[in-house]
Amino acid sequence: MKTIVIWGAGGGLGAAMVEYFYKKDFTVIAIVRNPAKNPRLLELGIHTIVCDATDQEQVQRSVDAIPINAWVLSTMGSFRSDVPVDYIGHRHLIDALENNNINRFLLITSLGCGDSWKYLPERARTVFGFAVREKSLAESWLQSSGLDFTILRPGGLQDGPVTGKGSLSQYTETHGLIHRSEVARLAHQLLDDKDSIGNIYQCVDPSLSV
Repeated sequence: MKTIVIWGAGGGLGAAMVEYFYKKDFTVIAIVRNPAKNPRLLELGIHTIVCDATDQEQVQRSVDAIPINAWVLSTMGSFRSDVPVDYIGHRHLIDALENNNINRFLLITSLGCGDSWKYLPERARTVFGFAVREKSLAESWLQSSGLDFTILRPGGLQDGPVTGKGSLSQYTETHGLIHRSEVARLAHQLLDDKDSIGNIYQCVDPSLSV
Protein backbone atom coordinates (compact mmCIF):
# COMPACT_ATOMS: atom_id res chain seq x y z
CA MET A 1 0.00 0.00 0.00
CA LYS A 2 1.45 3.38 -1.05
CA THR A 3 2.00 6.07 1.57
CA ILE A 4 1.26 9.72 0.86
CA VAL A 5 2.20 12.52 3.22
CA ILE A 6 -0.01 15.61 2.96
CA TRP A 7 1.30 18.88 4.35
CA GLY A 8 -1.39 21.46 5.06
CA ALA A 9 -4.08 18.83 5.73
CA GLY A 10 -6.01 21.00 8.17
CA GLY A 11 -8.53 22.42 5.75
CA GLY A 12 -9.41 23.54 2.26
CA LEU A 13 -7.40 21.85 -0.46
CA GLY A 14 -5.37 19.78 2.00
CA ALA A 15 -8.51 18.33 3.55
CA ALA A 16 -9.79 17.43 0.08
CA MET A 17 -6.49 15.65 -0.60
CA VAL A 18 -6.90 13.61 2.58
CA GLU A 19 -10.42 12.52 1.57
CA TYR A 20 -9.38 11.63 -1.97
CA PHE A 21 -6.30 9.57 -1.14
CA TYR A 22 -8.01 7.87 1.82
CA LYS A 23 -10.77 6.69 -0.55
CA LYS A 24 -8.07 5.43 -2.93
CA ASP A 25 -6.75 3.18 -0.14
CA PHE A 26 -3.50 5.03 0.37
CA THR A 27 -1.85 5.10 3.76
CA VAL A 28 -2.30 8.80 4.51
CA ILE A 29 -0.10 10.78 6.89
CA ALA A 30 -1.43 14.26 7.61
CA ILE A 31 0.84 17.12 8.67
CA VAL A 32 -1.04 19.99 10.29
CA ARG A 33 -0.42 22.93 12.57
CA ASN A 34 -3.81 22.54 14.26
CA PRO A 35 -5.55 19.14 13.91
CA ALA A 36 -8.77 20.56 15.37
CA LYS A 37 -9.32 22.42 12.10
CA ASN A 38 -10.07 19.11 10.38
CA PRO A 39 -12.14 16.74 12.56
CA ARG A 40 -12.17 14.22 9.72
CA LEU A 41 -8.57 13.30 10.51
CA LEU A 42 -9.72 11.79 13.80
CA GLU A 43 -12.91 10.32 12.31
CA LEU A 44 -10.96 8.52 9.57
CA GLY A 45 -8.15 7.44 11.89
CA ILE A 46 -5.54 9.30 9.85
CA HIS A 47 -2.04 9.26 11.32
CA THR A 48 -1.47 12.92 12.11
CA ILE A 49 1.73 14.81 12.88
CA VAL A 50 1.47 18.27 14.43
CA CYS A 51 3.99 20.69 12.96
CA ASP A 52 4.46 24.44 12.63
CA ALA A 53 6.25 24.55 9.28
CA THR A 54 7.79 27.94 10.03
CA ASP A 55 9.91 26.15 12.66
CA GLN A 56 12.80 24.36 10.96
CA GLU A 57 13.42 21.90 13.79
CA GLN A 58 9.76 20.85 13.87
CA VAL A 59 9.81 20.30 10.11
CA GLN A 60 12.94 18.13 10.30
CA ARG A 61 11.44 16.05 13.13
CA SER A 62 8.26 15.56 11.13
CA VAL A 63 10.17 14.49 8.01
CA ASP A 64 12.24 12.10 10.15
CA ALA A 65 8.97 10.36 11.03
CA ILE A 66 7.83 9.58 7.47
CA PRO A 67 8.85 6.65 5.23
CA ILE A 68 11.66 7.24 2.75
CA ASN A 69 9.60 5.86 -0.16
CA ALA A 70 6.51 8.01 0.52
CA TRP A 71 5.02 10.45 -1.92
CA VAL A 72 4.99 13.91 -0.36
CA LEU A 73 2.47 16.55 -1.34
CA SER A 74 2.05 20.06 0.01
CA THR A 75 -0.90 22.43 -0.12
CA MET A 76 0.48 24.68 2.63
CA GLY A 77 -0.53 28.31 2.48
CA SER A 78 -1.21 31.17 4.84
CA PHE A 79 -3.19 33.94 3.16
CA ARG A 80 -2.96 37.10 5.30
CA SER A 81 -1.20 35.24 8.12
CA ASP A 82 1.08 37.17 10.46
CA VAL A 83 3.85 34.64 9.74
CA PRO A 84 3.37 33.31 6.17
CA VAL A 85 4.33 29.68 5.64
CA ASP A 86 4.22 29.75 1.83
CA TYR A 87 7.93 30.33 1.28
CA ILE A 88 9.78 29.67 4.53
CA GLY A 89 7.71 26.59 5.39
CA HIS A 90 8.35 25.07 1.99
CA ARG A 91 12.02 25.98 2.16
CA HIS A 92 12.30 24.09 5.47
CA LEU A 93 10.34 21.16 4.03
CA ILE A 94 12.35 20.92 0.80
CA ASP A 95 15.63 21.04 2.71
CA ALA A 96 14.46 18.35 5.15
CA LEU A 97 13.30 16.06 2.34
CA GLU A 98 16.71 16.40 0.70
CA ASN A 99 18.42 15.67 4.02
CA ASN A 100 16.40 12.45 4.33
CA ASN A 101 16.61 11.35 0.68
CA ILE A 102 12.82 11.45 0.32
CA ASN A 103 12.62 12.42 -3.33
CA ARG A 104 9.09 12.46 -4.79
CA PHE A 105 7.42 15.78 -4.04
CA LEU A 106 4.43 17.60 -5.51
CA LEU A 107 4.07 21.28 -4.64
CA ILE A 108 0.67 22.85 -5.19
CA THR A 109 0.75 26.62 -5.57
CA SER A 110 -1.65 28.67 -7.72
CA LEU A 111 -2.19 30.33 -11.06
CA GLY A 112 -0.18 33.54 -11.15
CA CYS A 113 2.97 32.03 -9.67
CA GLY A 114 6.32 32.20 -11.40
CA ASP A 115 6.16 32.91 -15.11
CA SER A 116 2.34 33.06 -15.00
CA TRP A 117 2.42 36.27 -12.90
CA LYS A 118 1.97 38.32 -16.07
CA TYR A 119 -1.43 36.70 -16.59
CA LEU A 120 -2.71 37.47 -13.08
CA PRO A 121 -5.40 40.19 -13.22
CA GLU A 122 -4.64 43.45 -11.42
CA ARG A 123 -7.42 42.91 -8.89
CA ALA A 124 -6.05 39.47 -8.01
CA ARG A 125 -2.57 40.95 -7.64
CA THR A 126 -3.97 43.47 -5.17
CA VAL A 127 -5.79 40.84 -3.10
CA PHE A 128 -3.54 37.79 -3.42
CA GLY A 129 -0.30 39.22 -4.79
CA PHE A 130 1.78 38.85 -1.64
CA ALA A 131 0.81 35.19 -1.20
CA VAL A 132 1.45 34.48 -4.89
CA ARG A 133 4.92 36.01 -4.66
CA GLU A 134 5.69 33.92 -1.56
CA LYS A 135 4.57 30.77 -3.40
CA SER A 136 6.71 31.79 -6.37
CA LEU A 137 9.75 31.91 -4.09
CA ALA A 138 8.89 28.40 -2.90
CA GLU A 139 8.72 27.21 -6.51
CA SER A 140 12.15 28.69 -7.20
CA TRP A 141 13.67 27.02 -4.14
CA LEU A 142 12.19 23.70 -5.21
CA GLN A 143 13.42 24.01 -8.79
CA SER A 144 17.00 24.44 -7.56
CA SER A 145 16.73 21.37 -5.29
CA GLY A 146 17.65 17.78 -6.07
CA LEU A 147 14.12 16.45 -5.52
CA ASP A 148 11.99 14.63 -8.09
CA PHE A 149 9.50 17.46 -8.06
CA THR A 150 6.36 18.45 -9.89
CA ILE A 151 4.58 21.79 -9.47
CA LEU A 152 0.82 22.18 -9.95
CA ARG A 153 -0.89 25.59 -10.19
CA PRO A 154 -4.68 25.28 -9.89
CA GLY A 155 -7.17 27.98 -10.79
CA GLY A 156 -9.91 29.26 -8.49
CA LEU A 157 -10.78 26.57 -5.98
CA GLN A 158 -14.32 25.42 -5.21
CA ASP A 159 -15.87 22.62 -3.19
CA GLY A 160 -17.45 19.85 -5.20
CA PRO A 161 -17.01 16.28 -6.45
CA VAL A 162 -14.39 14.82 -8.73
CA THR A 163 -15.59 15.65 -12.25
CA GLY A 164 -12.93 13.91 -14.31
CA LYS A 165 -12.93 16.99 -16.54
CA GLY A 166 -10.04 18.96 -15.09
CA SER A 167 -7.36 19.72 -17.66
CA LEU A 168 -3.61 20.19 -17.35
CA SER A 169 -1.70 22.75 -19.43
CA GLN A 170 1.77 24.25 -19.69
CA TYR A 171 3.28 27.47 -20.99
CA THR A 172 -0.01 29.17 -21.81
CA GLU A 173 -2.33 31.78 -20.33
CA THR A 174 -4.93 29.98 -18.25
CA HIS A 175 -7.94 31.17 -16.23
CA GLY A 176 -10.81 29.28 -14.62
CA LEU A 177 -12.17 27.31 -11.70
CA ILE A 178 -11.68 23.78 -10.43
CA HIS A 179 -13.02 21.64 -7.59
CA ARG A 180 -10.56 20.83 -4.83
CA SER A 181 -11.32 17.12 -5.23
CA GLU A 182 -10.53 17.36 -8.95
CA VAL A 183 -7.17 18.93 -8.11
CA ALA A 184 -6.58 15.88 -5.92
CA ARG A 185 -7.31 13.57 -8.86
CA LEU A 186 -4.86 15.44 -11.06
CA ALA A 187 -2.26 15.45 -8.28
CA HIS A 188 -2.55 11.65 -8.10
CA GLN A 189 -2.14 11.44 -11.87
CA LEU A 190 1.00 13.58 -11.81
CA LEU A 191 2.62 11.81 -8.87
CA ASP A 192 2.16 8.52 -10.69
CA ASP A 193 3.70 9.85 -13.91
CA LYS A 194 7.51 9.88 -14.06
CA ASP A 195 7.32 12.16 -17.11
CA SER A 196 5.89 14.91 -14.87
CA ILE A 197 9.12 15.15 -12.86
CA GLY A 198 10.74 18.55 -13.26
CA ASN A 199 7.65 20.04 -14.87
CA ILE A 200 5.15 22.76 -13.96
CA TYR A 201 1.46 22.41 -14.81
CA GLN A 202 -1.66 24.54 -14.54
CA CYS A 203 -5.11 23.09 -14.04
CA VAL A 204 -8.67 24.29 -14.42
CA ASP A 205 -11.97 22.60 -15.19
CA PRO A 206 -13.48 23.91 -18.47
CA SER A 207 -16.88 22.51 -17.47
CA LEU A 208 -17.18 25.04 -14.63
CA SER A 209 -18.33 28.55 -15.42
CA VAL A 210 -16.52 31.55 -13.94
